[in-house]
Amino acid sequence: MIEIFPATAKDLSTIKNLAHEIWPATYGAILSKKQLDYMLDLFYSEKALQQNITDNHNFILIQESNEIRGFADYELAFQNEAITRIHKIYLLPKTQGKGLGKKLIQYIENKALEVNSLKLSLNVNRFNKAKDFYENQGFKIAFEEDVVLDFGYLMEDYRMEKML
Repeated sequence: MIEIFPATAKDLSTIKNLAHEIWPATYGAILSKKQLDYMLDLFYSEKALQQNITDNHNFILIQESNEIRGFADYELAFQNEAITRIHKIYLLPKTQGKGLGKKLIQYIENKALEVNSLKLSLNVNRFNKAKDFYENQGFKIAFEEDVVLDFGYLMEDYRMEKML
């Protein structure tokens, strides 16, 4: 049985541990080890995750057969507009391709519709195979976006959007 439920502050260590397991498999061939470690600390320290919650992010967990398989983070009314922003969506590599990501997107889309969002928005690394998954879910590339981080690190993304 698959269950999706809101994460709470007590789940932040689970989210952090999942990210540390998922990111090397997802980005190991795209980013240097130093950049990967830097970004994990930047985005997935418990302090950073707690700040996300303070900033109106909604974390959800997906569980299958009593095991947490992944998580997502979305924000309703992103920048005070009728946009729902998906900040994070990650699944354990062994569970990818089983429809769990689609269920996370559907859950977020339903929450977005409840507050009359007009579209979903997310960023995906231009070299991440997840881009194809998002296109299969109805997202389209809106534009390229480069985000400069400390130490000259660069996030080379596509902004993708799905009209609701």
